[in-house]
Amino acid sequence: MLFFRVLWNLVDGLHHVDRLKTCAMRKHILSLLYVLNIIIISVMSIPGHAQSTRVVHPKNDIIGTVVDDKTGALLKGATVVVVNKTSTGKGLKLSTDKKGRFNISSNAINSGQTLYTILAGYKTDTLAIQSGTMSYWNRNAKNEITIRLKPLSAVAADKGIKDIKQQPALEHRAPAMVMVQNEVATKSSGNIRLRGVSTLNGSMANGYYHAQDHQTEDYSPINENIFHNVTAQPLSTFSIDVDRASYSNIRRFLNNGDMPPADAVRVEEMINYFDYKYGNPSGDAPVAIHTDMAVCPWNTSRQLVRIALKGKDIAKGELPPSNLVFLIDVSGSMAGEGRLPLVKQAFRTLVGQLRSVDKVAIVVYAGAAGLVLPSTSGENKTAILDALDKLEAGGSTAGGQGILLAYKTATENLLRNGNNRVIIATDGDFNVGPSSDGELQRIIEREREKGIFLSVLGFGMGNYKDNKLEILADKGNGNYAYIDNFEEARRTFVTEFGGTLFTIAKDVKLQIEFNPKYVQSYRLVGYENRLLQNEDFNNDKKDAGDMGAGHTVTALYEIVPTGKEVDQPLAVDPLKYQLPKVATGNTSEVLTVKLRYKEPSSSTSQLITKVLHWKQQDITHAPEDFRMATAVADFGLLLRNSEHKGNASWDQVLKLAGNARGTDDEGYRAEFIQLVKKAQLISNNHGTK
Repeated sequence: MLFFRVLWNLVDGLHHVDRLKTCAMRKHILSLLYVLNIIIISVMSIPGHAQSTRVVHPKNDIIGTVVDDKTGALLKGATVVVVNKTSTGKGLKLSTDKKGRFNISSNAINSGQTLYTILAGYKTDTLAIQSGTMSYWNRNAKNEITIRLKPLSAVAADKGIKDIKQQPALEHRAPAMVMVQNEVATKSSGNIRLRGVSTLNGSMANGYYHAQDHQTEDYSPINENIFHNVTAQPLSTFSIDVDRASYSNIRRFLNNGDMPPADAVRVEEMINYFDYKYGNPSGDAPVAIHTDMAVCPWNTSRQLVRIALKGKDIAKGELPPSNLVFLIDVSGSMAGEGRLPLVKQAFRTLVGQLRSVDKVAIVVYAGAAGLVLPSTSGENKTAILDALDKLEAGGSTAGGQGILLAYKTATENLLRNGNNRVIIATDGDFNVGPSSDGELQRIIEREREKGIFLSVLGFGMGNYKDNKLEILADKGNGNYAYIDNFEEARRTFVTEFGGTLFTIAKDVKLQIEFNPKYVQSYRLVGYENRLLQNEDFNNDKKDAGDMGAGHTVTALYEIVPTGKEVDQPLAVDPLKYQLPKVATGNTSEVLTVKLRYKEPSSSTSQLITKVLHWKQQDITHAPEDFRMATAVADFGLLLRNSEHKGNASWDQVLKLAGNARGTDDEGYRAEFIQLVKKAQLISNNHGTK
């Protein structure tokens, strides 16, 4: 090999033939190089001498086309990353266009770098950028290359339903980059230093900028709630929401150096991410109502009303037995960091909480759906964990087929007085089989009536389908969480085991009646996709959100006190033929809260009411939990750049949260403060408020 290295260096040193002064010498050298080329190519083609890594030369532009190795189809949206082998230096990232092409200038690359081509559902391609290689002969031409990505879709079909074997997820490792200044990566500024090839070590570290765009992520549009005049609309009705996916998804964006899309910011889920120390219900009621009010910090001429619910706590030993079906997406889109490896870790934490009375089955889906573990006692943790460990990702996504098989498995093992639940783990990228939103909804609603609920865990980035996953959880009487790191998995399945898996009250609705003596108009902060018609409140056939054991729910109303903003326009003109009848009297009641809920096995709702009396207090004197919820809402308004943000500012949020940290045993409030600082930094770099 030393001989060939010397020979290559000789060739490399003689390539500037045009500098030679005589034509005869030029002709002699060219003949010599031609002979050397034949010798080298012949020897290098002998087994044992062939290069294992394809190469391109750094002194030429790279003009590439990415295609499907099987079909030859052009692949748009593939991520092309150029990185160094060492731990320092700049990295480069771009995506292929609609014709599958990309162009990298020679000024942007150096010898010793590696070019990765990454696309979900395909094996990652690796290309070395080296000088002194056989690419010498193309030095005066462009590096025009075709990268053929090998699809993983055929794997599931080859192996059969019960024995799906795919390419290891680590074959999809992408380079991770970390900021060397300002603590957080941003797309607009800062120096990027290579951290090496990233692997999953239990948590996606803060500050990493991952080589993947968010352009194919889907979020349902949010039209913010407006102010309603109390005389025209005295009632506000909505379903509760115990989901918290939005907050952890926002955390992922900020830790990656991006501001989240406005439609990814659901303020109610941000508020309800945090635990609040509300009082437990008394008597037989499964839910307690708490109310409070204070001056609104982002508009001090208004008041902020807090309506809080607390579900009763149930000791783990008193929880009913569970019939669980893990429905795990092992399609190609689940390969790589933050997806299937993290799914396995998440479910391992849940398995550790299972009791002998609990049962677990595992269904997977990719090109086909398969039962990889029949219903197994929680006592046999080894068998459950072994089945999890064998899962690998590859193939297209037949999500609808997987749901059907999961519900079939749950039905076959139904516990009449137990907790029957399908837990789906996916990025939501359903693209094969019955995948329309309407079709999936009907499946889930039908099974819900049997008493089989659905919880949804979202994973991944880049092609994350938040809108679809939220619909699945809403229709399945379940909760929806986004798992962005191992700590979030631990919280979901360990810290809040009962609240995540065990429903204590279903179809929980709230209806608030405002007193025009004190309230001129009101606006519900968040809950835009949970609004109900007023007549839905007493309709027991109308589905609503569920509460788990120990869960808390918080809702905030921004209210305009009567007479404070006389120039505020009415939504509709006053009636001509009838006058509104207002019975305010001498009461100090600001509003009345009505709550309806059903027992998990009942079809008839029960009613609880609570009255809030007028109370004038500054937000700084309000209870700690109220201040924290207000800080989170304030943060959400800024992230959305809401028209209702008033005088909200990053510093205001930091001050509110800093004074509301309390004991913070798990560190979530301290983490919140750091996220606000990151958002402030990113916002300043982008020149926004």
